Amino acid sequence: MNSRAQRIQDQLKTLNSVHFELENESDQHSGPKGRETHFKLLIVSSAFENQSRVDRQRQIFDLLKNELQTGLHALSIRALTPHEWEQKQNLFQSPECKK
Repeated sequence: MNSRAQRIQDQLKTLNSVHFELENESDQHSGPKGRETHFKLLIVSSAFENQSRVDRQRQIFDLLKNELQTGLHALSIRALTPHEWEQKQNLFQSPECKK
């Protein structure tokens, strides 16, 4: 059986993202190790052109309706257009490690 992370990625393929990051943050919350209940999503797609932030999130939640009904408890979403990503991507990158 596929992990929840894989199912989320599969279900969001219809958005034809040009950049996709999904991070399981479940271990940062109380509960047993290894669960998949809390995720952080960064997705960049032209499907978000001319959509408000709320409409983008609604679109994602609609695609993930089954996951939300079967144990996905929290999803932090950054949904950007390619132009927004081009302008803001440095805000999402970890700083370089100094040697």
